[in-house]
Amino acid sequence: MLQGLMNLFSVCWSPFGNEVENHETNGVLGGGGGSGGGSNGGSREGKEGLLWFRDIGKYGSGEFSMAVIQANQVLEDQSQIESGQFGTFVGIYDGHGGPEAARYVCDHLFSHFRAITAESEGAVTAETIQRAFRQTEEGFTALVSELWSTRPNMATVGTCSLVGVIYQQTLYIANLGDSRVVLGKKVGNTGEMAAMQLSTEHNANIEAIRHELKELHPNDPQIVVLKHGVWRVKGIIQVSRSIGDVYMKHARYNREPIKAKFRLPEPMSMPILSANPTIVSHALHPNDSFLIFASDGLWEHLSNEKAVAIVHSHPRSGSAKRLVKAALQEAARKREMRYSDLRKIDKKVRRHFHDDITVIVLFFNHDLISRGAVQDPPVSIRSALEHR
Repeated sequence: MLQGLMNLFSVCWSPFGNEVENHETNGVLGGGGGSGGGSNGGSREGKEGLLWFRDIGKYGSGEFSMAVIQANQVLEDQSQIESGQFGTFVGIYDGHGGPEAARYVCDHLFSHFRAITAESEGAVTAETIQRAFRQTEEGFTALVSELWSTRPNMATVGTCSLVGVIYQQTLYIANLGDSRVVLGKKVGNTGEMAAMQLSTEHNANIEAIRHELKELHPNDPQIVVLKHGVWRVKGIIQVSRSIGDVYMKHARYNREPIKAKFRLPEPMSMPILSANPTIVSHALHPNDSFLIFASDGLWEHLSNEKAVAIVHSHPRSGSAKRLVKAALQEAARKREMRYSDLRKIDKKVRRHFHDDITVIVLFFNHDLISRGAVQDPPVSIRSALEHR
């Protein structure tokens, strides 16, 4: 039966690795030009079927590795690395309901961040990051309003947004939704590496998030609903914070002509979802070795500890791609199928086995960080902008 299913799912797809392209691009995975006009960090791009990657490159405070695997018909993940004299900005945007919100955030969030920090002579604080998120949310809401008569479905598109900013010797993490960043930290001189989750996730499957929602909406017994074993906000969406999803924030968009499955049976008296990120700061320590930023598609299959162990026990080059492949192998194992068969399944159908997955691994050069220096030239990389 499995073989029959595989024959149905496979659509003339060559296995990963039959063709590998390695070529320089202008700072974008998949082509199309970098944002901000910077370089690609001296990295080279590769492609294996639905997988795009940069095995190793340089950014302001060290080296990076980057990879994206597509599962949806249209890739809904976006990501970027921006690095220069101001520091380093990393963003992972995991869209849902379509790619538009993730693309919008990738187009605008860093631009807002740079403009706001310029007003304060380059200083980065939690407030500057908060303002950048707020301006991006306001901009996307305005776009939904502008397109309401022609593209009302834009009101039901949203994105999780995970951002890391390295400024001087401080790391800021800002998050909406359920993407995650994990720190690999050396344990003294033991040679071991500990995994520390730095981001706070906003998913109704987490008990603390359900408690938070119930406190915010004490008069709504249906604020979280268990459907098919999954907790959802209003029985519709898993994440409680995002950019976009304006149908769950503004009553004027929770009506026809959006699809009935998004429309609430009762009037919306206050926003149900929030675009206010949780922001934490972390003083960088010489034992901090690397960061793994990834959309939830990775963490669905790999624990924090497993991901850190994979990065720690292999060469830096190819770290992100290695994590993606480990997640795919686990996804195949869960479905009692061979990894080689999973690789043959085309996009869209592939979504039944795993999500789009984006991974960025940042390795720290503490000599640069302690001296307050950054590597030149500036780096500006966006992944997946042109992927369809």
